[in-house]
Order: sequence, then structure tokens, then C-alpha cells
Amino acid sequence: MDPNSKNKGLYNKLGPEELKKRLAEETFKRTTVSFYKYILINDTWSLRNLLYEKWNQLNCLGRIYIASEGINAQMSVPDHKWEDFEKHLRSISLFEDIPFKIAVEDDGKSFLKLQVKVRKQIVADGLQAHEYDVTNVGQHLSAKEWNQALEEGATVVDMRNHYESEIGHFKGAILPDAETFKDELPEVLEKLKGKENEKILLYCTGGVRCEKTSAYLKHHGFSDVNQLLGGIIDYSRQIKSQGLENTYNGKNFVFDNRLGERISDDVISNCHQCGKPCDTHTNCANKKCNLLFIQCDDCKEKYNACCGDDCKTYFLATPDQKLELEERLIFKKGKRFHKA
Repeated sequence: MDPNSKNKGLYNKLGPEELKKRLAEETFKRTTVSFYKYILINDTWSLRNLLYEKWNQLNCLGRIYIASEGINAQMSVPDHKWEDFEKHLRSISLFEDIPFKIAVEDDGKSFLKLQVKVRKQIVADGLQAHEYDVTNVGQHLSAKEWNQALEEGATVVDMRNHYESEIGHFKGAILPDAETFKDELPEVLEKLKGKENEKILLYCTGGVRCEKTSAYLKHHGFSDVNQLLGGIIDYSRQIKSQGLENTYNGKNFVFDNRLGERISDDVISNCHQCGKPCDTHTNCANKKCNLLFIQCDDCKEKYNACCGDDCKTYFLATPDQKLELEERLIFKKGKRFHKA
């Protein structure tokens, strides 16, 4: 069945330029929030339509995935509509106790439109149902408990992709060289071989990937699996409110238009083009490429916000020139930069 026949036309129909204009003209503030919950959802499409209709009325923006296994959401909510948003979400029995993670840095422009999508999984992992049990997950650690476990020498694993950990991570963490969560799981299992009886610490952006990973590791015989409560986002909130030591270096990558929020003043990565210290991600201005990479201000000006000379040439070309260039240029795409 055509998905649009299921969602009854409840989806955005405006183009990006109109959406950007509308956002720029807003006179109110927004709050960027993320939340997830693994819970059995029987009628995903009905829930999808219910949420879209209400959140669209409230002028919420964001990206929300719903599956039979639960919900995973990153959203931008108008401050003057926050009470209505929270009241509505918690009126749904499935989500009455769902915890929120509020963004560390927020310019109010994290999302352009509202997308509520039905998927097979809320995080694509490639696992079969018999390979994990989300009712048997690791212990959730507060920021204080996390810092103590780090001090005691527990093994810590970053459950994010390489381009996320490149700009920020916890001291001493294992940093998998993976581009997707699906690729990361077997890599982490291999790296932890022989540590089945040791204390394992897992962390990610907001906690949803660690929830699945902890269940996966326990299924594979790991006895002492722990995960950071609320992920990096809530860790930052806890250390500030409780006056705790910050053991995270650099930025936290986020999957919205901000592409990152600063957790510490440390800049631990470099511009992919000139090597200068930098931790600002951007997407190549050539939409045929759209490569995600790190670029300093000087290189942004030099390359017209493109990832290299070929993309700059294409970006500045006339429509007729672009047709000719498309026949001989191969654009990088993806999220791994290769210096020419």
C-alpha cells in the first residue's frame, strides 16, 4: 500500500526555501528536545497520524521514527506551546513516563519541517529478533556514577559513528571506525572479545543506541554492561547542575541542522582540508555530493563551502556547464572525507 494513503496526506508539502523563510520570520523561541522509548506499539500508522496532526497544529518541527518496537524522536517545540506538547504526549499511556533530553546549545533552527515516519526499527541495526531482548538491558548510570566507573578503569565504548566521535568523546573510550550503527555492532563485539566478565560502559548521543547495544552484548554473554543515562546530552545537564567534573572532550554531534553542540572547550579534531584545529561539520554545498565533513572558516571561503575543487567548480558552473561536468566528475557523497 502507498504510505501516503495511510497517512491521509498528513505530511509537509512545502519546499526547503519556503520552510527556511518561515523559520527565519518566527518571533518566538523554540526548544530542541529528544526522547525515545522501546515499547510495543500495535498500530503504528494510527499513532503516526495522531502525533503528526497534533504536533503540526502546535507548529512542532523535527524527525520522529515510529516502529512496532517503540519511538525515537528529535524535535523543535515552540516555547509557548511546550506545555500543550508535553501534556498531549504524556496523555498517551505508552509515553506517560518518557524522559526528555533538552539540547545543550539551541539556536531554534534545528529542524525545518515536521516528519513522522513509520519504520521497521527506530534505529537501523541489522539485528534479528533473536539476537537481543530490549527487556534485558544494561544498568543505567548517572553522571556521577559514570565518572566514578571511569575513574575505576572500566572499559568505555563510544556507540556512535566515526564522524560523531571525531569531534568529541570521553577520555580513553574505544572509538569504532564505523559509518553506521549496523556496521558498528559486530565491530564492538570483536573489540570487546575476552572482556565478557569485565565492567563495560556504553554511551551515545541520547541513549537509544546504547539500549539496543547493551541488550545485544548481554545476549552475547557480557555480564556487567552499563550505559550512560540520557546519553551525552543529559550527562552535560547533570554535570552542570551538580557541579561534577566533565570527562567529555569536545563537541557532541547531533543529527539536525546544528550538527553539533559544545560540551567542553576542547577542539580535538582538524579541518579535513587544511589540517587546522576545527570541529565544525558542514555538508558540501554541491548538492550532488552533500558530503559531511569538517571545514574551517578559511577553507569555507576558499572552496565556497565545498569539499574540494571539483565540487567548487560544479557549484559555480552554469546549468549547461554542469551537464558537461556531470559526465566526467565523480562526487564523494557519504560521510567519509578523502583528501585529494
